[in-house]
Amino acid sequence: MRDDLMVIIARYREDVSWADELGFDHVVYDKSGDPVQNARPLPNIGREAHTYFSHIVAEYDRLAPMNVFLQGDPFDHLDDHGRAIVETLRNRLADIADHRVPFKGLAWFKLKSDALGRPHDLDKPENKGRWAGWGRDIPVGELFERLFGVPMPTQIICRAPTGNFCVTAERIRTRPRAFYQYCLRLVEADPQDERNTGHAFERLWQHIFNGNTGWNRERYE
Repeated sequence: MRDDLMVIIARYREDVSWADELGFDHVVYDKSGDPVQNARPLPNIGREAHTYFSHIVAEYDRLAPMNVFLQGDPFDHLDDHGRAIVETLRNRLADIADHRVPFKGLAWFKLKSDALGRPHDLDKPENKGRWAGWGRDIPVGELFERLFGVPMPTQIICRAPTGNFCVTAERIRTRPRAFYQYCLRLVEADPQDERNTGHAFERLWQHIFNGNTGWNRERYE
């Protein structure tokens, strides 16, 4: 068991027994209300962004050198055939930690996004009812400017579009705890993701953790 890596898991009702097989220290944040052994309960709001920011705010001064943020069932997102297995993930995480990669998205694909989160599938008829924000655009540009105080580029590359990624404590701490508290408040203000705030964060993880201290502001309100 290595002591330089922590896996943070955002669970709803997924079977997370794979976390024990992974062989790394881990913490499960549960939003189902089920009696899950050793899990930390959270209210079921704000998608995985709420879980991740809750962890960062609470553990800011005690973060592991490498932090792995995963959904409760990440495996379909980890390769293009949906056949990723625990051993594959274990080896990949160990390699990332060994090389101290500052930030790494774990999905097998990347996305391009404009300020409205386009292209996206939140308006497809077959997806109606799956999300509270169905039929609306994703406020990527609005959130970008609120977080960083600068205009968003015309288009960005989203390197962790599924909300599964690794980031070092050093890179997290290039922004103050107040920044993550502000992010948490933004998510809490859209608890059911009706405005697609959580979806917007999925497109911005690589910018949140890009180490650009010039984007840090004196106050986050």
